[in-house]
Amino acid sequence: MLTLHRATTVVPGPTAPPITDGAVLVDGAVVAAIGSYAPVPGVRVREWSGLLVPGLRNPWGRWLLETAYHPDPREELGAEPLLVEVTEDRRGPSARRGLQRMLAHGTTAVAGPFEYPAVRTAVARSGLTPLPGDGLAPLPADTARGGLDPLAGVPFADAVHRPLAVGGPADFAVFDAASVEELERRGAGCCLATVLGGRLLHRRR
Repeated sequence: MLTLHRATTVVPGPTAPPITDGAVLVDGAVVAAIGSYAPVPGVRVREWSGLLVPGLRNPWGRWLLETAYHPDPREELGAEPLLVEVTEDRRGPSARRGLQRMLAHGTTAVAGPFEYPAVRTAVARSGLTPLPGDGLAPLPADTARGGLDPLAGVPFADAVHRPLAVGGPADFAVFDAASVEELERRGAGCCLATVLGGRLLHRRR
């Protein structure tokens, strides 16, 4: 199915100029076209008031998913990752919640490696792209963000997983920001939606 994602501004990649009233046409799991918005008969349209950019890469994936614990909302412990002992029966559910919270920050790729089978399974089922890593990336200085924000202390150009390109994967996110500069100031917590493989996997309520 074809879906046209129209946004206030589209920035296909770190070196690409912004497209005002831009759009990304998605055909299944891939990008079919990028450019200024124009109606396409018979195509589903999603309209976003914000900045559409490529999906982000979180370099702290191993810490987030194998060291930290992501509380269940019913525990009333907040939504930030906690440094507490994670038992084996809680590891999988914690990782799944952590991955959902990554999607809520525009993350489409996460750095490993991942040691625990429950975590590897959660990552595989989430659709996020696992990337090689040393597992030792230092956490951002702003620890209040708990490592969930790929833009914490990281420039946009370094946080992008891969630029959007025709024929490439339809992995992108929309943020409540008017420009890349504003996004860097506000951080990825202003994510409105995350699309992974053409599927809308997160949408802010």
